[in-house]
Amino acid sequence: MTAVLIQADDFSGAAEVGQCFAAQGLDTRLLLSAAEAGTVAERTDAASRPEVMVVDTHSRAVAPESAATVSAAVFGSTTADSAGVLFKKIDSLWRGNIGPELAALSALGHHVVVAGALPQLNRTVAGGRPFADGVRLDRTDLWRAEATAPPAEIAQLLGPGAAVRLAGLSAVRSGGLADFLTEALTGAASGATPAAVIVDGETPADLEAVADALLELDFRAGGRRIVLAGTGGMALLLAAKLGSNSARNAQKQESDGLTSAGAPRPVLAAVGSASAQAAAQLRNLEACGFTALHIAPDELKRPEDFRPRLGEAQLLLAAGKPAAVTVSAGVVNPQESGRIVRNLAELVAAAAAGPGPAADLILTGGETAREVLDALGVRSLTPLASVQHGAVVSLSDDGRLVGTKPGSFGDNDALAQLYSVIKDLRSSNSPSHPSHTPGAPMTSAVNATAQDTRPFIAVTMGDGAGVGPEVTVGALLDGNAYRDCRPVVIGDVHRLQLGAKALGVEADIVEVETVGEAVFDAGRINVIDPKLLSADLPWGQESAEAGNAAYHYIRIACELGMAGQVQGICTAPLNKAALHKAGHIYPGHTELLAHFMGIEEVSMMLSTPKVKVIHVTTHIGLIDAINRIEPGLVERTVRRGHEAMQRAGIANPKIGVCAINPHAGENGLFGYGEEAEKITPAVEKLQADGIDARGPLPADTAFFLAGRGDYDLIVAMYHDQGHGPIKVLGIEAGVNITVGLPVIRTSVDHGTAFDIAGKGIVDVRSMIEALRQAAEMSPSPAAA
Repeated sequence: MTAVLIQADDFSGAAEVGQCFAAQGLDTRLLLSAAEAGTVAERTDAASRPEVMVVDTHSRAVAPESAATVSAAVFGSTTADSAGVLFKKIDSLWRGNIGPELAALSALGHHVVVAGALPQLNRTVAGGRPFADGVRLDRTDLWRAEATAPPAEIAQLLGPGAAVRLAGLSAVRSGGLADFLTEALTGAASGATPAAVIVDGETPADLEAVADALLELDFRAGGRRIVLAGTGGMALLLAAKLGSNSARNAQKQESDGLTSAGAPRPVLAAVGSASAQAAAQLRNLEACGFTALHIAPDELKRPEDFRPRLGEAQLLLAAGKPAAVTVSAGVVNPQESGRIVRNLAELVAAAAAGPGPAADLILTGGETAREVLDALGVRSLTPLASVQHGAVVSLSDDGRLVGTKPGSFGDNDALAQLYSVIKDLRSSNSPSHPSHTPGAPMTSAVNATAQDTRPFIAVTMGDGAGVGPEVTVGALLDGNAYRDCRPVVIGDVHRLQLGAKALGVEADIVEVETVGEAVFDAGRINVIDPKLLSADLPWGQESAEAGNAAYHYIRIACELGMAGQVQGICTAPLNKAALHKAGHIYPGHTELLAHFMGIEEVSMMLSTPKVKVIHVTTHIGLIDAINRIEPGLVERTVRRGHEAMQRAGIANPKIGVCAINPHAGENGLFGYGEEAEKITPAVEKLQADGIDARGPLPADTAFFLAGRGDYDLIVAMYHDQGHGPIKVLGIEAGVNITVGLPVIRTSVDHGTAFDIAGKGIVDVRSMIEALRQAAEMSPSPAAA
C-alpha cells in the first residue's frame, strides 16, 4: 500500500523528494497529476502500489484558487486516506502558492506543521522568519525573478484568520517537541478549525527532532491528521527514518524496463533558471562538449520566432552532439517569464522528439522541467540517482533519462554531473558495454567509485581525553554524513569505540591503512590509526600523551591534503595546554595547520547560522594585536573572507569591517587614530577593486547589523571582538573555518570540554555542521 503521499508544486522539487525515499529502498513513483495518482491506485492492488507517491501539481505559478484546488485534490483523495504520512513539499525560498495550498489542507480538516528550513543550503527559520545564508529573505535579491515580494514572516503566508503557533528553537531542542505540538495544535484550534505550527530550524538535528516528534504522534493530534510541510532537507531525514532494507524498489526498477532503456542517446539540456548559479553550471556543461544556444526573449514570443533555433538544436542532436538551450536575458521580466518558459519548453520538447533519435534530457528549473515533460506526454517517472542535493536523474514512462535540478541549487558542476550519470546509465546498459549483463539493471554512476564526485575529508579526532572521540562518532553516524563527502578519521580506533559506548550508539569502527581502502557505508567509520594512545587513557585529564597524538593527527591530515588524497579537513577540538606539554608550542589549530602546509598567513573564520566572522588577529595579546594590525593585513584578511564566502555560494558578499576602538574612535575621541591609519586605507583599496567592504564600523553596531541580516561577513580585529558575539549567537551550531590553506579546514567552535568528556552528553551538532561545511566548500577529487 502507499505509505507516504507527497505533493510538490514543481517538478524538480518532486524529483528531489522522490529520490530521498527511493535511495532508502522505498518503491517511489513521480506522478504528474492528482488524477494520475488516482489512476495508479485504481489499476493496482494495495500490495503492489508504490510505497511512496509524489504528485507534482505544477501549481507554483498558477492562480491561488487553482493551487488550492489541486492541493485539496491530492490530500482529499482516497490515496491520502490510506497513506500513513502526508507531506507537502514547499520551496526553500518560500516561493509559490504556499499559503493557499496550506489553507486548502486546513479546509480538509488537517492540522499543518510547517518546518521550512533547509540547513544543507543554509536556509533557516528563526523566530518564524525565513533566512538565507544568515540574511532575512526579504532583504536578499533571491526573489528577483518573482512578481511579488518575499515574506518577512512565515505567518503572513497563512492568512490573517489562521490559528498559528510558533515552535521556537528552545521547543524544538527541548526533547519534548511531540508534547509541544500536541498542545499547540489542539490548543490553538478553535471549534472545527484546525491549527498550524511554524517550526524554527537551523540545523539537520532540528529537522530530525520534528520528524521524530511527528512519527511519535503517528502524524495525528486531537483526532486530526497532520500534514508536514517541509523542504527537501526535511524529506531526506523523514525518508531515512521510514526506509527499509527491502529490495522491492530495485526489483521494480528492473521489471519496469530499466534494462531496455537502450544504447546512448543524444542529450539536450534546457537551462530555464534566471540564477547566476545556473549560468555558471551551463558554462561547465559547455566544457563537457555541449553546444549552447543562447536564445533572446524576443525569439520566444511565438513558435514561428524560435523555429530557426529549433532547427539548430535538431541538427546537433541528429548528429549525436549534446546541445543546451537557454534564455540570454540579463534581467528577467516577471510579467513575461511564464510565456518565455512555455515557449522554451515547446522548443525543447520539439527538439527532443526528433526527427532524429529521441533525446535524453537535463532540465534546470522546476517550471521548465514540467512544461517540457507535459509537451512530451510524460505522465510518470521513477527516480534513479542523485548527484547532489536536489539534482536527480529519473526514468520517464517513455524511456527517457531525465536529469532535473532546481535553478538555485547545486555547485558549478551540478549539470555536468547529471550528464555524466546519464552517459554512464546508458553506456553501462548497452549490449556492447563490457560490464553489461543481459537482464541486469543499470548501475548508477553515483555509486561507482570511479565516478564519485564527493570530496574526501580527513576528520581528526582531536584530544583523545576530551569530547573529540564522541563528537567524531556522533557526526559520522549522522544521516547526512556520507551524502556529500567521504570522511576518513585520523585517530584512535579504541578511543572512538569508547566514544560510541559513551553515546550509547552502535558503530562499525574499522581501521584502514590508506584513504583508498575506506568503504563508505552508513554506520561504518573508517580510521587511520597511528597507535599513539594507551588503552587506559583517562577521560577529562590534560596529558602530554593526548596532546602529542592530537598533534600527529593534524600532521597526517595535512600530509594527506598536500598529497591530494583528501580535499578538506574537519577537526575535533584539541587542548592547547596538552599540546604544549607534549613539546609542540603552537597557539592552536590554525597556526599548526599553517605550519604543516607551509603557509605563512591564514585567517580564522567562525560561522553560525546567524553570523559569520573572520579575524585579522587571533591568539595574541590585545596590545600585540593592535600593534600587528596594518592596512595590508586587513586587506588580505578581507580578501580571504570574500573568497570563502564566494566558495559558499554568495557571489557578492556584503562585508562589515570592525573598528579597533569603541564607537570607531568617534572622530578621535577614543584611541590614537588607529582606524584612519590601519583600517580605512584597506577598505578604500578593497572598494576600488569591487569588493563590498564597509567600515570601519563600531563593533557593537556591526554585529547587531549582521545579526539582523545586513552583512554576510564581519571582519573582527582581534580574538574576543569576534568570538564573544559568536558564542552568544550560535556556538552550539558554530563552525571554525581556516581560510587561506591549500585545502579547506573546518572545526567545531568549542573546546575539549574535559568536564563532560566520556559522559555521552556532549552536543554533536557543531561537529555535524563542521563536516557539512567542509564538504560544501571542498572541491571534488577530479577538480582538486
